[in-house]
Amino acid sequence: MKVIKLDAIDSTNDFLKALASQDELDNFTVVTAENQTKGKGQMGSKWQSESGKNLIMSALVKDFLYNNEQVFNLSIVVSLAVIETLKSFDIPDLSIKWPNDIMSYNKKIGGILIENTLKSDGRIVSVVGLGLNVNQTNFTELPHASSLAVITGNTFDKDVLPALIIDKIQEKIGLWETNSADFWKQYFNTLFKKGIPMPFKNGTGQNFMGIIQGVSSIGKIQILLEDDSVSEFDIKEVQMLY
Repeated sequence: MKVIKLDAIDSTNDFLKALASQDELDNFTVVTAENQTKGKGQMGSKWQSESGKNLIMSALVKDFLYNNEQVFNLSIVVSLAVIETLKSFDIPDLSIKWPNDIMSYNKKIGGILIENTLKSDGRIVSVVGLGLNVNQTNFTELPHASSLAVITGNTFDKDVLPALIIDKIQEKIGLWETNSADFWKQYFNTLFKKGIPMPFKNGTGQNFMGIIQGVSSIGKIQILLEDDSVSEFDIKEVQMLY
């Protein structure tokens, strides 16, 4: 596993995408940074992190996705890999808030942003960005956030995490052909607030009650509505209120 360590960068995802477009980089090349000035979350949101306290990484993944119908498979692989790695450190009550936020109890401790590029030869090359709150303890402006240190009361060596997470990603990709149904089931069983009546907000700002029933093959969340119908929503179309 090739690791490129940076002190400060605007975005590890952007840096790795630019590098991948110019060089024939090894699969699973990782970029880490101590500080990220323009970290990105889902739907253009900002990812805020105290310098030197947290894991900021991006990884190149290729030769796994071959068409747009498969792109959510990588979300499943990566989120399960992160969950399994954190379980090995005894982080309690882990779950995945759809599509791929990492939760402990009711708090967000990590976020995943996957950006896919379709190459001229039809291949899909993915840059997997992960921000994981490790040793940061001040979240006064982020009431829904927490970290491994806050939750456990311990300090962690964040530098050991990338290799452990990449090992899990590689393992799951290697097993995908034979174990994909199992991985989908694990993903659903790990979903935050699945099967529980919850308030949501749709894309037009209207609030509604619903119950998470599952996730479609292309990654849309399936929610049981009050009229007993099930609707599917893309990430830009719904927000869980919790």
